[in-house]
Amino acid sequence: MKFFKASLVIALTGLLSNATWAAFEITPAVQKELDKHVEQVKTWAADPVIVKALIAQNEKGPISGMDNAKWKTVRRNDTLVKEFQSNPAGQYLKKKISDSNGTYAEAFLNGAQGEKVAFFEKTTSYLHKGNPKFDVPFTSGKTWQGQPEFDESSQTHQIQVSVPVASGGKTVGVLVVGVSLTKLEKLTKK
Repeated sequence: MKFFKASLVIALTGLLSNATWAAFEITPAVQKELDKHVEQVKTWAADPVIVKALIAQNEKGPISGMDNAKWKTVRRNDTLVKEFQSNPAGQYLKKKISDSNGTYAEAFLNGAQGEKVAFFEKTTSYLHKGNPKFDVPFTSGKTWQGQPEFDESSQTHQIQVSVPVASGGKTVGVLVVGVSLTKLEKLTKK
C-alpha cells in the first residue's frame, strides 16, 4: 500500500508539474530570446562534423529491426547508446550542451529516415519520422518549434526546436535541441 501511495504522489506531482509548464506563456520577450537560440542551433547544424555524420548515416540507414518499442528496452549504459554519444557528432553535441551553462537541455541528430545519428543523452524514441519535429524541417527546410513541455529523457522543462541540416542544397537530416524554459525566463529578465 505504501508503494501505491508513493507512486500516486509521484504521478500527481508530475501531472501538476506538466500542467504548470503547459500553461507557460511564450511572451514576445521569451520568443525573441528563443529566436536567438534557434539562430545558434542553425550554426551547429551547419558544422562539418554534423553534416559528415549525417551523410555517413544516410548511406547506412536505420539499425535493422530497431523501432521505438525496442529502443525503449535499450539501457542508457548499453554499448549502442554509448556509440551515439561518443561518435564525433555526439561529442560535438555534448560540448555544446556542456558549454551552454544549462541553456540547452538536450540535443539529438536524426538521419534521413528519422533515425538517431548522435545525441547528448539517450532519447525517448529512436525514430522521429512522422513527428512534426522531424517532418517539418526535413520536408520543408523550415525551423520547427514545439510547445513548452516536461521532457522525460532530459528530465527538464523545455521547448524543443528543430532545424534542417543541409548538404549541397539538400536536406540530409534534422537537429533537435531542447531549450530550458527556466533559462529563457531568466534571460528575458536581465
